[in-house]
Amino acid sequence: MRPALLDPLFASVGSLPGIGPKLAELIARVTNREDADDCRVVDVLFHAPSSIIDRRNRPGIALAPQGSIVTIEGRVDRHQPPPPGKSNQPYRVFLHDETGELALTFFRVKGNWLEKSLPIDEQVMVSGKVDWFNGRASMVHPDLMVKVSEVGEMPLVEPVYPMTAGLMPKVLRRAVEGSLARLPDLPEWMDPHLLEKQRMPSVADAFRQLHDPRDALDLDPQAICRRRLAYDEFLAGQVSLALVRQRLRKVAGRPIRVEGRLGAAIKAALPFSLTGSQVQAIAEIRADIAKDERMLRLVQGDVGAGKTLVALMAMADAVEAGGQAVLMAPTEILARQHFATISRFGAAVGLRVEVLTGRVKGRERDAVMERIASGEAQIIIGTHALFQDAIVYKDLMLAVVDEQHRFGVHQRLRLTAKGISPHMLVMTATPIPRTLVLAAFGDMDVSKLTEKPVGRKPIQTVTVPTERADEIIARLRSALGDGKKAYWICPLVEESDESELMSAEERHALLAKAFGPQMGAKVGLVHGRMTGPEKDAVMAAFKAGDVRLLVATTVVEVGVDVPDATIMVIEHAERFGLAQLHQLRGRVGRGAEASTCILLYKGPLSETGRARLSILRDSEDGFLIAEEDLKLRGEGELLGTRQSGTPGFRIASLEAHGDLLEIARKDATYILDKDPELTSERGQALRVLLYLHRRDEAIRFLRAG
Repeated sequence: MRPALLDPLFASVGSLPGIGPKLAELIARVTNREDADDCRVVDVLFHAPSSIIDRRNRPGIALAPQGSIVTIEGRVDRHQPPPPGKSNQPYRVFLHDETGELALTFFRVKGNWLEKSLPIDEQVMVSGKVDWFNGRASMVHPDLMVKVSEVGEMPLVEPVYPMTAGLMPKVLRRAVEGSLARLPDLPEWMDPHLLEKQRMPSVADAFRQLHDPRDALDLDPQAICRRRLAYDEFLAGQVSLALVRQRLRKVAGRPIRVEGRLGAAIKAALPFSLTGSQVQAIAEIRADIAKDERMLRLVQGDVGAGKTLVALMAMADAVEAGGQAVLMAPTEILARQHFATISRFGAAVGLRVEVLTGRVKGRERDAVMERIASGEAQIIIGTHALFQDAIVYKDLMLAVVDEQHRFGVHQRLRLTAKGISPHMLVMTATPIPRTLVLAAFGDMDVSKLTEKPVGRKPIQTVTVPTERADEIIARLRSALGDGKKAYWICPLVEESDESELMSAEERHALLAKAFGPQMGAKVGLVHGRMTGPEKDAVMAAFKAGDVRLLVATTVVEVGVDVPDATIMVIEHAERFGLAQLHQLRGRVGRGAEASTCILLYKGPLSETGRARLSILRDSEDGFLIAEEDLKLRGEGELLGTRQSGTPGFRIASLEAHGDLLEIARKDATYILDKDPELTSERGQALRVLLYLHRRDEAIRFLRAG
């Protein structure tokens, strides 16, 4: 049960004064909540200001710099409404001070409110952005207008918050003040020595300071109130990860101790030898699964570093021990591809491999489920359909999860909650910076695959402005004529399916036309709105060579394997994150031939855009690229749009507060070693922290144990 102390903060946002259902929806949107029902008072507290309006800046009209926000005190001279019947023209009010004249400009003015707020000859104060045209100063829709006689009520420094259309700053500010008024007297969960050493304020004071910035320094991530709240956020995350780990470790694992016959046979049948880091990762996994505790290991491998094979070796050991293994992939395309790879390698040693995705229906599905229940199916590959309640395993010993960041801590818990306690191996092809590994996967041990398989050639990466797209198309035409295969990736123009479809479909039509009737037929298209079988048919045609150029959206980002594709064109490369560009580039360079990646960009590039493309041009090291990406973008976007299981921090930032994450991790381990059930005075305070940060799942584990 959430402590009663927090009830005022977990009341619906609609319970704040002046917030009706419509405004509650808008506040839910700015605080990243699903809907108004899910949005609470505490979410408003965590909505931090992004800048300030400083009304202390009063240069006088003539000295007001272009585009800056200033406060002007002057006398109203005249009103100039639009001519009758021309309501689309602006309404202007002119005022002057001793330095010059200023025109206040308003659009779509209704009623006579301007005459009331700015009467002629009244001394007024206005605040807003000044623009200069032909030597005349103007201010469009001032964000503040007040008679000098009433100035006493006006704040001189005002926080500015991230907003959404339809929500007025005044309304949001009122909601913030209402939320601050409900802050209870919270217990102190921070270690007293650390509190003193870091000179941190109390939680309540930190929230008050956060929403009352006095100057630009108060908005800095290193401002002490932000550091305090960032530490709390990290601590809540690390304590809940440590609880998960403690709970998962409590469920005894079943040791898998085998000679490794099947693994050796697979290795002997391979047409290539394993890399040093693959050999090491396999040894680490073998050591883990031989223990009485359950394995929880993350295998990080750069694009094409051979993670699937490492997973297959672990699965072969589980089968040799008489059990079953599952491999769960995030998408149907990827599940089918893993199935193709694993059944090919597994066939040599007689492994019985099944595939189960949402697309397997009716009788076929029943038959597969029967083979899983009887144990006839030894390795089962699929999407999250594998963990649905209806599926019964005869003896599941190992679960492999591909692309971890789409399968977060909560899903790992759900699997355990089903009473299944297999060893867990998690794979990701997104190299993750060390700090993010700690934040999101603190409950796991980590193996890294750092080498590329023998014989892989480096990929040449070039950046080309969009204006030269015709040259690229001409070069593609001759490359395809020589029998080469290529990808052409189109971005999501906006987060709407229609526009994604348009960009990829338009590009597909243009390329098919440019290549003429004969070659145009060899241009295929894959996008997210197609059905599974449609996508598979195009991918199969691309693999077989009937399609030579595949136009696609980012559905091909992860794991699609066509070894003889050697050219990758990424359109609007400046719109993608570094990690994503690196993932896409990794679709080529998988065979023995030299490959090229062409980043088409639309200028002019922002500084970040330029930095991003040049890092990619100069490096193929995914781990280095991930660290750079973290510096450029911050962790919120690093794993794509915030997926479940990523830490989605509200105040904390890994690049700004990385030092605090290390401390929080050590602190969490120390606390739970001393007080595993959080029953001491500090333990009880930490329970409040976990509830405050909506980490209720972790607390359920305390009770379950």
